[in-house]
Amino acid sequence: MRVLQFLILSTFLFLGCTPENPTPTTQTNVYVAGYEGNVAKIWKNGVATNLTNGSKDATAWSVFVLGTDVYVAGEERFGGSGTKRVAKIWKNGVATNLTNGSNEGHAYSVYVSGTDVYVAGNEEGNGTTEVAKIWKNGVATNLTNGSINASAHSVFVLGTDVYVAGYEGNFAKIWKNGVATNLTNGSISADAYSVFVLGTDVYVAGKERFGGSGTRWVAKIWKNGVATNLTNGSNEGEAYSVYVSGTDVYAAGIEGGNGTTEVAKIWKNGVATNLTNGSINACANSVFVTNN
Repeated sequence: MRVLQFLILSTFLFLGCTPENPTPTTQTNVYVAGYEGNVAKIWKNGVATNLTNGSKDATAWSVFVLGTDVYVAGEERFGGSGTKRVAKIWKNGVATNLTNGSNEGHAYSVYVSGTDVYVAGNEEGNGTTEVAKIWKNGVATNLTNGSINASAHSVFVLGTDVYVAGYEGNFAKIWKNGVATNLTNGSISADAYSVFVLGTDVYVAGKERFGGSGTRWVAKIWKNGVATNLTNGSNEGEAYSVYVSGTDVYAAGIEGGNGTTEVAKIWKNGVATNLTNGSINACANSVFVTNN
């Protein structure tokens, strides 16, 4: 499976307003989802709360806050080592299973719009093939048919429109209300990790191979399906998160530095800034912008 190791921490800042058009208030809380050891966790302003008891392997991938409610998407083993993972959603620490453990399940992204809770992820279909899925209030809809591996990595809701980013086979994809659009032509492997919508513009962060199998990944941003490369293929590059503030487009990810060492990076309008010095592997998984 691709992407798992790169989505351990997803952050969302609650600003006391709708996420589509954030307006800062005097109080800004920072929420982070992730794991420590076997325990899925949520941190609020650096203070951790356990979502699981550590008896089974668990991970939290994504957090979304609306009002006083905190939603976390993730997964937990159905039983001991070797058992299937169950996709889960926690609301204020109370878990609801999205899958039943008969197939491997993953929940990677959560977005709440009004009273509706959307989760993007995947579940094994026929045999070991993964099916990209979206859950609305716990009810699953398949985005792919299981003929080839696929996954949904990110969900964003604007009005009545539900956008999902992910992949199917070699294709990086965006689904709008369940209807798929290819971001790449499938000739080389690609993936889409994050989607952000502002007005009528749809932004996606991801990666595509520079050439054939074994070549390096190129970090990319797509705006309305048109790709812009953030890296040139001379080093390994991947973009995991995108956020748009006004006319500025921010992306977080990695690029290979000295030798095989990965450098955490932030791009603003395509211009890169290193967050680390390349002395040790590092990665930037999520970006959020408020008040400049």
